[in-house]
Amino acid sequence: MSHLDISVVICAYTEDRWEDILAAVDSVRGQSRPAAETLLVVDHNPALLERLGKEYEAAHEEVRVLANAGPRGLSAGRNTGIAAARGEIVAFLDDDAVAERDWLRHFAEGYEDPRVMAVGGRTMPAWASGRRPDWFPEEFDWVVGCTYKGLPPGRVRVRNVLGGNASFRKSAFDAAGGFATGIGRDGDKRPLGCEETELCIRLTRTLPDAVLLIDDRSVIHHKVPAVRERFAYFRTRAYAEGLSKALVARSVGAGKGLESERRYTTRVLPAGVARALRDAALGRPGGAGRAGAIVAGLAAAATGYTLASIRTRRTTGTFRVPEPPSTPAAAPDPAPSPAPAAGPVPAAGAAPQVPGTAPQVPDAAPAAGAGPQVAGAAPLAGQGSAVRSAAGRSQVRGGAG
Repeated sequence: MSHLDISVVICAYTEDRWEDILAAVDSVRGQSRPAAETLLVVDHNPALLERLGKEYEAAHEEVRVLANAGPRGLSAGRNTGIAAARGEIVAFLDDDAVAERDWLRHFAEGYEDPRVMAVGGRTMPAWASGRRPDWFPEEFDWVVGCTYKGLPPGRVRVRNVLGGNASFRKSAFDAAGGFATGIGRDGDKRPLGCEETELCIRLTRTLPDAVLLIDDRSVIHHKVPAVRERFAYFRTRAYAEGLSKALVARSVGAGKGLESERRYTTRVLPAGVARALRDAALGRPGGAGRAGAIVAGLAAAATGYTLASIRTRRTTGTFRVPEPPSTPAAAPDPAPSPAPAAGPVPAAGAAPQVPGTAPQVPDAAPAAGAGPQVAGAAPLAGQGSAVRSAAGRSQVRGGAG
């Protein structure tokens, strides 16, 4: 069993998920392999920051509440957590998910091999309606941030991990930088993503011997609200994934950026359509709907990818990868209690500064995942805001709206 300390980062942005956030934290505190700390990073919401600061005031050594020190969005929030983390391993959990008791134990086992730089897990949907909609194909569970049909079982090597259920050695961020900003989720805006994919590809280019794994015994249950059970969201999310994939392909090249997607579209989806049509022929519920949804989802993603690819050639928008600090950023000692300020409470333990970034570029990523394959990660919240380039350390041109 790995002796490395694990810091768990949970990014939150809205009080609407209050009960979900508390449940996520409780699931971390109840792990069979205890976390060294839980970092709650609040994305530009002073009221939520103050409320969480008070909620965990008595547990500030175990649960630290931080303000996102960078621009609005999930990537900068994760970077803030990375910079503040004290553990050698940094794990990420969505704020609307709960982890099973052995989640961190199975993550830790993966790091017994020193070549392993990242370990992801299996994310199961918790449908608001209590059951999967008949028409919703398992091959598209990435739409709701979950592990989809087509991924290999067991502990396997992958191109990238899913951000809402993933862990990395902190040294990986020192080497490759953090999550790229200007790509990925920004509150309730278009459900973009792929920041994990971009990070993981960048990491393996920086460290060619790095191994990235998925261990399907590291299980979390991700809440799927009613609105995400509807076909309108399904189509929008698939379209947004296409936008995001175009940005990643522009950054790292279509060869690496789309290698997993080619297998997914040429093998996994055709097999899914065949199964669905067979179910329809046998009179099973939802068969025809699933076949139609697979075709519609693929078409929406292809449309998004095509339009974004055209736009990136015409615009100069960028997303940026902060340079890692020369030494790992250490979080300041936590304050004994929230500051008695008139404004928002600055969280127990102020977050380190995250470098500035370029304008937000639409992109697609659900809270717990990215599209086909398990999508990668992103850059470190460091001091200094130099920009890394497409294949390694740079600026990525392009934007999709």
